[in-house]
Amino acid sequence: MAINVNQVYKTVLLILNKEQRGYITPDEFNKVATQVQLETFENYSEDLNQLIRIPQTDTDYSDRIANIDEKLSIFKRFGSGTYDNTTTPTTPYFTLPTDLYRLGAVTFVGLNDSSVELQRLQRNDFYNIQKSPLTASTKSFPTYLYENEKLYVRPTTIVSAINVDYLKKPDNVRWGYSVGSLGQYIYDSTVFGASLLNTGTGTLTSSTAAITDGDPGTYTPAYSGGSGTGLVLSANVTSLTAVEMSVTTAGTGYAVGDVITILGGVITTANPVIITLKASDFNDNSTYGSTDLELHPSEQTDVIIKILMYSGVVIRDPQVVQVAAQMAQQDEVNEKR
Repeated sequence: MAINVNQVYKTVLLILNKEQRGYITPDEFNKVATQVQLETFENYSEDLNQLIRIPQTDTDYSDRIANIDEKLSIFKRFGSGTYDNTTTPTTPYFTLPTDLYRLGAVTFVGLNDSSVELQRLQRNDFYNIQKSPLTASTKSFPTYLYENEKLYVRPTTIVSAINVDYLKKPDNVRWGYSVGSLGQYIYDSTVFGASLLNTGTGTLTSSTAAITDGDPGTYTPAYSGGSGTGLVLSANVTSLTAVEMSVTTAGTGYAVGDVITILGGVITTANPVIITLKASDFNDNSTYGSTDLELHPSEQTDVIIKILMYSGVVIRDPQVVQVAAQMAQQDEVNEKR
């Protein structure tokens, strides 16, 4: 469940072009769309908090609280804490999942696999209650302090089995592309991954090797120089020479400096084709790879309107900002009716 980034970008460009208002580049779009997605995500908690205070008569598909909860469910995750008593031995803590954005319930799996929810306390209360045996935390009534992305748990005898419910932060929106021969942007629909190799035509450059069997094809290379697996390449052969190699399947686990070797006899009778991976061969250092908006599909119209509003700022057209703001206001009124 997501909103296709290419559809959103094409719609934004179509509206701007129709009104002859200018152009927003892929990089500008990615920054604006990421900001819009984060704002929309942040508003869910605020809207939910307000709706809970108001008596609701909505039912079934028009239940506003249920609808917002459904939108939030896209970002709900369940993970575990990792105990660390080496960084600061006198004050051990649990580290949490790296994609955590908002912390929810924290539980401890105790005796007989029973789950106990920890009580969250502020700093003063957390330390003060430990001073008396009458109020000190126990495994039956554990507590925690959450500071600086760390979880401090009492009693200190709890060193494992800490689980957390949380909301993850939306991934940055990315309309990936390559540049065509005429300088045009060509959408790259492959899923973005920071450590993934770029896929597409000519994404890897090999050492030139003579080819005696001159038919292009797809080959799985013999690999050395790292722990990556699953890479599949396609050889582009011109005048019996491997002039470029295209990644058809990126595989996983590859790193800068790894050496890819296609042995002689696979596409050559003698000479191997050798490729040393560069930083620019990976998504994180290129424009390749795309990431859709993670929002609920029902948000697509709102997202496009808000992107248009920001686009007006980018291209310095106040009329675009004004019209988009009016559209956003009207859309908000319609939702509250």
